[in-house]
Amino acid sequence: MTDWIDIGTLADIPQRGARTVRIAGEKEIAVFRTGDDKVFALVNECPHKKGPLSQGIVHGHSVACPLHNWNIALKTGEAQGADEGCTPTIAVKEEGGRILIARPTEMKAAA
Repeated sequence: MTDWIDIGTLADIPQRGARTVRIAGEKEIAVFRTGDDKVFALVNECPHKKGPLSQGIVHGHSVACPLHNWNIALKTGEAQGADEGCTPTIAVKEEGGRILIARPTEMKAAA
């Protein structure tokens, strides 16, 4: 059974942007909102040089790392194109108008 953390409402995340969540003893989590209001959560580190993905540009269902412009798929955490690597994803859901993310013990690297 997954333990969920309430992080706020959809309106708390800028459209085509992100906000970060810190959980004691865990890596920072970036929660993204796309232009079509889908929500995704990833560890806030590019697999290339650990750039802060939350500071990148969201386009479609990807985010461009602000350091070297690697494109990371928000659904899978996988680097796109010729780049290789993967950022761990975090389960996210919307319930009663609230956005919830899985506790870090439930985090899984993208398959």
